[in-house]
Amino acid sequence: MPDLKSLPKAGALPLAAGLLLVAGWFGWQGWQASSAESKTLEMDQVRATSATQVRGAIAAALERLEGSRSRIALVTALKRNEDQAARDVILDGWSGVEALEWHAPGLDAAYADPKAFGFGKLGVLEEALQDNAARAAIIKDAGGPRLALAAPVLDEGRVLTLAYVRLPLDVVTAPLSAAGVDGGYLAIRQGRHTVFETGDVALAGAAEVGAIRIEGTALRVVAAAPVVELGLGAFAYYLLALLSALVAVALLLMPRLKGLRLERKPEGAAAGTGTPTLAELQQSGQLDAEAEAARAAAAKSPQVAKPPPPPAPRAALDRSIFRAYDIRGVVGKTLDAETARLIGQAIGTEMHRQDARTVVVGRDGRLSSPEMANALIDGLRLAGREVIDIGDAPTPLVYFGAYHLRAGSCVSVTGSHNPPDYNGFKIVIDGETLAGDAIQKLYERIAENNLHVADSQGLVSRRDITQDYIDRIAGDIQIERKLRVVVDCGSGIAGLVAPRLLEAIGADVEPLYCEVDGTFPHHHPDPSDPANLQDLVRVVQRVGADLGLAFDGDGDRLGVVTRSGEMIYPDRLLMLFAADVLERNPGACIIYDVKCTGHLPMHILRHGGSPLMWKTGHSLIKAKMRETEAELAGEMSGHFFFRERWYGFDDGLYAAARLLEILSTRGETPQEVFDTLPKGVSTPELKIHVEEGEQYVFIEKFVAAAKFEGARIATIDGVRADWPDGWGLVRASNTTPVLVLRFDAKDTESLERIKRVFREQLLAVQPGLDLPF
Repeated sequence: MPDLKSLPKAGALPLAAGLLLVAGWFGWQGWQASSAESKTLEMDQVRATSATQVRGAIAAALERLEGSRSRIALVTALKRNEDQAARDVILDGWSGVEALEWHAPGLDAAYADPKAFGFGKLGVLEEALQDNAARAAIIKDAGGPRLALAAPVLDEGRVLTLAYVRLPLDVVTAPLSAAGVDGGYLAIRQGRHTVFETGDVALAGAAEVGAIRIEGTALRVVAAAPVVELGLGAFAYYLLALLSALVAVALLLMPRLKGLRLERKPEGAAAGTGTPTLAELQQSGQLDAEAEAARAAAAKSPQVAKPPPPPAPRAALDRSIFRAYDIRGVVGKTLDAETARLIGQAIGTEMHRQDARTVVVGRDGRLSSPEMANALIDGLRLAGREVIDIGDAPTPLVYFGAYHLRAGSCVSVTGSHNPPDYNGFKIVIDGETLAGDAIQKLYERIAENNLHVADSQGLVSRRDITQDYIDRIAGDIQIERKLRVVVDCGSGIAGLVAPRLLEAIGADVEPLYCEVDGTFPHHHPDPSDPANLQDLVRVVQRVGADLGLAFDGDGDRLGVVTRSGEMIYPDRLLMLFAADVLERNPGACIIYDVKCTGHLPMHILRHGGSPLMWKTGHSLIKAKMRETEAELAGEMSGHFFFRERWYGFDDGLYAAARLLEILSTRGETPQEVFDTLPKGVSTPELKIHVEEGEQYVFIEKFVAAAKFEGARIATIDGVRADWPDGWGLVRASNTTPVLVLRFDAKDTESLERIKRVFREQLLAVQPGLDLPF
């Protein structure tokens, strides 16, 4: 502000006149803002009235179907195959119905060709089946958008059939069509799709504020009114007009007041201390003394200890290490250097048969990995293969190397998330991950001594491609706003890469247990077990991080915790990934394994995708992805497979980058984003330990003997029983001698009922079984 005392009287007049003009302009803007606020209030009322009418129309339709499905006359007619009588029960007096269909509860025909059947129709049928209630949605059917209703018809608790009713769209759009929106905007939306809109479409972008959701559906009514350009309210404009006028009057009437000076007080800014880093917490003693001592001990020891002396060669090859989707055994018992050499020669023989020349080899941080990798390389070279040794590397980096170095084949020497005395091999030959019979053929080659020996040994070269991997991802992913994350690698090999990668995409990273130590001194590197995430939760909360990320022993699996301490299960992460991928790839196939929640297929359908449940196992999932050309897949264990923008292999590090990319585009906190995802009541993976190989014997007996009344049974991998209110699963692990169980339901009462049913069936097959639930 000018020093009014120093202004000459004549010089004050032009300034006063200018201020009066400014006051007039603010007054005009205030009048416009007042008009806009009145229009906003009017549109708020229109939105509320329209939402009430839409809600009433949908509720009436749902109530009609809900009442009909429970009538004895309907069940009787259906059981007698009296189609017209069954139709009369539902349609009697119900005007406007375009179609009524009956669908078998298994929905086998729908899933055989979901695109032809209709993703939307399949989605509303699945939702009704899962919720055991009438449900509504706007879908594309009969050539255009329609209001679809679905409800299961029960007979003594068993789903007899699914009723599907198609109504014209104007059932829900009529209230909006009749509303007065002069100068405003009104619409009904479902997800990201605008079902119907009227008024000034230029206001559509501002319509989500104040959206009114229609309970029991994904619909919401939105509205918007014009706003003044500067975006201030009428009161603010009028206040500015008054202040401008007062200053003008002061210029005219008080130019001679001595000492008058409007001073602007300097704005003080308190020096913030900032959020403490993990190192600062350690120095201040805020972390537990035990964790501090463990890290100090780890820091004094070498990053990777020298491998132990090789055990004495065994006389016989142990077939049990050749598993469903990789090779894995206990070093010194079922696996040694000689076996590793034979495995390398068998892999090299198969490569020779397929005319595949070059193979990339990398290893995790286990104490036995250098010895196992060297023996494997010797066997590969004996078969005449050219080996590129990339040294210490997470499994996804080994897979990346097969593409980046144009090798096509690779072997990762890793025990994954198993105890320190385990090790093994994940194998890709000419782009195909070996599984099932292909792994058994390696055993047969060794057992029959059907191994190729080249005229001259293959060459070996050494490369470090870690920075290439980081550059490739960071060149595609840069997060829009900085997120602070704590990264727990559990002393696994991911610690060499994960912090560098996430910093490269723009995250603020606090490393936890990122020093590589093959004894895993802090906790087991398995993020699927909540017990292994307790340190991560504690540090996330103490440093005020946005998120906690955990990786398994070889970095191909991801676990996530929030600041509140909630573990976000991988099937819910897959919902977030699927919605993102389907925005750019509508109709794409999304694969999930048998351990994932029943909410997942419905979520995929709602976002326009084609869900497919498949067997658990990284190599089995990758094979199914190749067959179906799926853009995305995921497992409850934390494996995520992105074909969109990536190479289709399971990569926990890349999945973490994609997760941060999605979260950084949202205005909500990560916890708020996860809270929007469907969630029931579920258990983590529960494990029953058995003798090696006994898990397969038990499952064979269980498949033959188990009876689950009223449930849909899937036996593609163990036994999964789905009821309208939840599901249960028991399957044989292909990595360790355990039975894996999981239960999921809409509420605690349903969950306990399903667990009780499974408990009875399990004990009926093996009475002395030690159950963890």
